Order: sequence, then structure tokens, then C-alpha cells
Amino acid sequence: MTLCLSAVIGAAAAQRAPIKFEEYDLDNGLHVILHEDHSAPIAMVSVMYHVGSKNEDPTRTGMAHFFEHLLFEGSENIGRGEFFKYIQNAGGQNNANTSNDRTFYYEVLPSNQIELGLWLESERMLHARVEAAGIETQREVVKEERRQRVDNQPYGNLIEETMKRAYQQHPYRWPVIGSMDHLNAAEDQEFTDFYKTFYVPNNAVLSIAGDFDRKDLKEQIEAYFGTIPMGTADIPRPDVTEAPKMKEVRDTIWGDDQLPLVLMAYPIPAEGTPDYYAVDLLNTALSGGQSSRLNRAVVDEQELAVFCGAFSFGLEDPGQTIAYAVANIGTDPAEVETAMMTEINKVKAKGISDSELEKLKNQAESFFVQSNSTMRGIAESLANYHMYYGDANLINNEIDRFMAVTAEDIQAAAIKYYNHDRRVVLYFMNENAQ
Repeated sequence: MTLCLSAVIGAAAAQRAPIKFEEYDLDNGLHVILHEDHSAPIAMVSVMYHVGSKNEDPTRTGMAHFFEHLLFEGSENIGRGEFFKYIQNAGGQNNANTSNDRTFYYEVLPSNQIELGLWLESERMLHARVEAAGIETQREVVKEERRQRVDNQPYGNLIEETMKRAYQQHPYRWPVIGSMDHLNAAEDQEFTDFYKTFYVPNNAVLSIAGDFDRKDLKEQIEAYFGTIPMGTADIPRPDVTEAPKMKEVRDTIWGDDQLPLVLMAYPIPAEGTPDYYAVDLLNTALSGGQSSRLNRAVVDEQELAVFCGAFSFGLEDPGQTIAYAVANIGTDPAEVETAMMTEINKVKAKGISDSELEKLKNQAESFFVQSNSTMRGIAESLANYHMYYGDANLINNEIDRFMAVTAEDIQAAAIKYYNHDRRVVLYFMNENAQ
């Protein structure tokens, strides 16, 4: 079995074509990564800023996510509401997202419109409109987003309720969307200061993938971004190590969700660390598809839940692994929790088989290939790998770290990180059943 597994992994690795790219720095500190691909007449222009919710003042949470919206308000040369019109008129698409660790803006454009993307992103970086009218508009936008995505979604507060119990010291304890009270209390100057601190070339990665002439593009990049001044403010980087929990944290969250949900969160190492890959494969073993351990045992065999899941909430600093199950009507959540723990404890006691390990690695490789199968995916991966790990070439070889994980590594990860004494256990219950 071991020889067969090695042959399969070796053949799969040989089929992966390396993604070629060039990277360099401008004098102002902007890191540039270029992946040239003429397979289709499109290009992805993106800028990733190394600022997320963990960089915020604890009394002004939500600023990074707020700026994700605010920086579409226009600039000295782009009128309010015109940012999207430029993209639509060019036949492109654009969007942005914010996490605990970074903020990401992108445009997917026909390749003959790539200069438009450069201009828009340079305007966002150089002199975006951070003024009262836009701030008031976006306050209402963010409030509505919270209502739609958190308050009125089934289990919409799941991550928020988990993280504020999983962390007591680290800024991961507050949600990315932040506090509406904090945003309402912030003065206009605070928004200006936040912009001048974080949205600067020396805190950003410009990543472009697609159909372009590299020589011409580099000249355009220099023209649009080279004259933007380097930021001069100190960029806050939290240096907080969360103290290990000495006992389990357990709570019940009452709401209007119709079915009970059982959640267990365990602390795990940061993304990119050696143990992270074993933990991630372990979570795939527990919940990666209908034949995974939790779904097979808790959903199919015991019929205690309608669905089970487990995922690695991987972050730049140590994150969480979250296992959860939506219980069947009339099922005692404690019974669901016990069944989930039983499956976890089986891995801790007996590990996994070679055939299961082979399946896990095939799933990991499939996900890896799919995530880098589009220009958007490539540009984002290159920026992520540089920003978090200082090594953009992980786009080609991070999969080797998954392939190096052994069955013994996964068993050891289960024992070390699925520590029931250091977890958070939450029951999400319907308040009418209280």
C-alpha cells in the first residue's frame, strides 16, 4: 500500500505545471508580482493591504472592514459612485474582501483595459476620498451588511460567538465586521489617520495575472505607482500570544435558529507552520464529504444530525479548528456532542489508514489545483504567500507540505490539538424552546 501511495502522489506531482512569475519592489516599498499568461484575453489586477481586524484599536473595531467599503467612494479624480461604472463600462468585474489579517481589492478586466485597473488602484492608494459624506454613507452600508449577513442569517453569529470565547487577549477576539458603536463614535480624523497608516505602498502587494506584455506593464506600473509616497507612520502589528486555556469554556447561545447546532473549537497553530498541514488533513478526514468520519457516523449511522462539518480557521497567528453539527429535530445536543467526540477520539487512539491518507491527499491536491486554476486565484495566492510567508513560490510547492504529512502526523495532531480541556463548546438553541 505504501509503494502504491507513493506512486500515485509522485505521478500527480509530476502533472502539476509550475506557475511562473516575476516579483520585485518599487522604491516606495510596493511589492509587485506578475504572472504572464496569454491563454485568454483577460487580466486580474489586485492590491492586497496587510491590514485586517487584528490591526485595529480595541475601541475602534471594524475599521478595516469599513475601509473595504469606503475606498470605493472615489478619489480626487474619481467621482463618488463612478468606480463601479468604470469597471462595468470596460466589461470587467471587481470586488473586495476583508479578513482578520488583510484586505484585498481586485478587478478582472479584458486585457486591453489593464491600464484602467492600474489607474483605479493607484487612485485608491494615493488619494482616496476619506470625507464626511462617504463616511456617513458607508456607516449605513455596513449596518445593513451586518443585518443581512449576521443578524438575519441562520447561525450568522457562529464565528463571532466562538472567537470571543476562544480568545481573551488576542485581537482575533472581535469580529471582522466590528462594532457599530465604535464606528459611530469614530471622528473623521480617525478615519483619515487609519487610511494614511495602512493604505500605503510599503504595506501592500500589487499582484497581476493574465494577458499582458511584461515590459509595457512594468513601465505602466512605475508610472502609476512609482510616485506614490511611502507611508511614514508606524504600522501597528499585534504582538500578542494567547495564553492556553486551563479548562473548557462552555456556553449556550439562544436565538431563533430552528435546529440546535453543536460547536466545538480547538486552538491550532498558525497557517504555514508544520503542524498546520496535519491539522488541516485531519479536519478533511473528519468532514471532507459525505463519506467522512463525522458524516458517516453521526449523520448516516446514528441519525443524530442532518449535517456535520469541521474546518481549519487558519490565520496569520494561531487560529482555531471548528467542528460542528446541526442536530435533528428532538435530538439532545449532548448526545450529538458525545458522538462527535467519539469519532475524534478514535483518530487519537487508532490514527487513520493508508487508504484514508491517500484519499485525503488527493482531496488536498484537487483543492490546491482548483484554487490556482483562474487568473483571480493565481493573483490572490501569489499575494497571500508573499504577505504571510514571504515566499510567493509556495504557490508551486506548498502542496508538497501536505504530501509530506504521514498518518502518524495526523494522529499526533489529533492528540495535541483536539484537546478537550482547552476547547470552546457552544450550543446554539432556539429561544422558544428554552
